[in-house]
Amino acid sequence: MAGPTLIIALDFPSERETLAFLDQLKKPAYVKVGMELFYREGPAILQKIKARGHRIFLDLKLHDIPNTVKSAMRNLAFHEVDMVNLHGAGGVKMMRQALEGLEEGSRERGKRPLCIAVTQLTSTGEDMLHKELLIGASLTETVEHYARMAKEAGLDGVVCSVHEAKRIHQVCGEGFLTVTPGIRPAGQSADDQVRVASPAYAREQGCDYVVVGRPITQAEDKAAAYENILRELEGIPGKGKE
Repeated sequence: MAGPTLIIALDFPSERETLAFLDQLKKPAYVKVGMELFYREGPAILQKIKARGHRIFLDLKLHDIPNTVKSAMRNLAFHEVDMVNLHGAGGVKMMRQALEGLEEGSRERGKRPLCIAVTQLTSTGEDMLHKELLIGASLTETVEHYARMAKEAGLDGVVCSVHEAKRIHQVCGEGFLTVTPGIRPAGQSADDQVRVASPAYAREQGCDYVVVGRPITQAEDKAAAYENILRELEGIPGKGKE
């Protein structure tokens, strides 16, 4: 079984720090550009990352009225990234129109980016779901419901925790992608994540993509940390602690 694709979260505050990190890697990677970096540096950072041969997941989590999200996705298509996302809580109509906008913007540029929906953030626990968000269903039921809506809307997959990936594949099909943040090598801090898991467990659960940030970007030897997690995702014994 092929392991999940590793996506490195570029949670840096500036272009300088981002490019300095990427220059330490020995080969092209799949990277995630989130709000912090994109809102500071703008679309220009995407082109500089792509010029270095990396693929990009642009993680902006769009959530607005359907027509606004459609227009935004049409514009995001111009940046020729590889994956974009939105909040599944926006509903089926919003997701459908988002996909329409993305397809319209991609027509002159060939293949459109993958489009995935956030189910529930991995910082959300059962208690928060009920007491703060006032959602009566369980976390598992809520995530599964959002995944079904994303499938109905024609999206390519969802963002979920590792713990829900297997069930989502069961109800939405093996070809429906699961992108799973909250990945931490054994023994490392969970930071602000609640639902976390190891790379080996993500492989066992059949995740398609896993997102790893600080265990790589804040490691003393960043290239070695990257390679160690790649090996674990592929089921290859590591070389020990770097």
